[in-house]
Amino acid sequence: MGRYRKILVAVDGSESSKNALHQAFKLANEEKCWITVTSVVPPYEGEIEILGIKDIRAALRKPCEDALTEVEKIAKTERMLVKTVCEEGEIYERIVDLADAENCDVIVMGRRGLRNIERMLVGRATARVIGHTQRDVLVVPNGTTVGWKTIVLATDGSKYSAAATERAIAFAKSYGGELKVLSVVDVPPEFYAEAPQAVEDLVKKAKSFVADAKKKAGAAGVPAETFVGEAEAYQVINNLAMEQKADMIILGSHGRTGLRRLLMGSVTEKVIGYASCPVLVVK
Repeated sequence: MGRYRKILVAVDGSESSKNALHQAFKLANEEKCWITVTSVVPPYEGEIEILGIKDIRAALRKPCEDALTEVEKIAKTERMLVKTVCEEGEIYERIVDLADAENCDVIVMGRRGLRNIERMLVGRATARVIGHTQRDVLVVPNGTTVGWKTIVLATDGSKYSAAATERAIAFAKSYGGELKVLSVVDVPPEFYAEAPQAVEDLVKKAKSFVADAKKKAGAAGVPAETFVGEAEAYQVINNLAMEQKADMIILGSHGRTGLRRLLMGSVTEKVIGYASCPVLVVK
């Protein structure tokens, strides 16, 4: 097994969150997990009198309660035992805090199908959840399914990538999958003319990163193929995932503190925003 024991799914009633729920059920069945599903009532800071609504709190809670009622119906149909929790407050804070309180191993969230430049952003709540939580986060684009047969593992040789490598190997070993290990040299074009030796050194380092991950995979009996790309990191990662018909992209998330944690990093954000398959961000 990939070593997940408790899953938290965040839903909002959208089609993308319903798909994320179905994929979380699939993961829960495979991993023999407990599953908690939450929907969050955001804080209201407007003029209540203007709305002409007597019970503003009940009105705000209704979408949350409706979403969880539908979750319970779906769970009953799929014979899944779930715990549902309606939270109130800042969305990302409530999701992160509930994951901690429930001691969940992974948070599952959906991603809507976006177009053009909008796809560069994965949504404020998702970005902040990833930036603040110490749990793994699985982001599932609408219309995609979770699988572990072909996994693209992005590594930069950091301790965060080491954690992602361990997770990728564990899932590939459990489900008979293979790894496509990738490291990207992402430097400005002028670097090639002004500092060709520096670029060559970076390529050598990238090759050593993927070779090390392949060695670890081999020791676990997991087949792995290595790749080194030279371009914008998110494009190389997503292009390889499409070329290899990957079931999953796995990457590590760099630790951040304070205000810097509000942003998860442009590469991770763009990988998720453009990904054609689910993306697992490992902490």
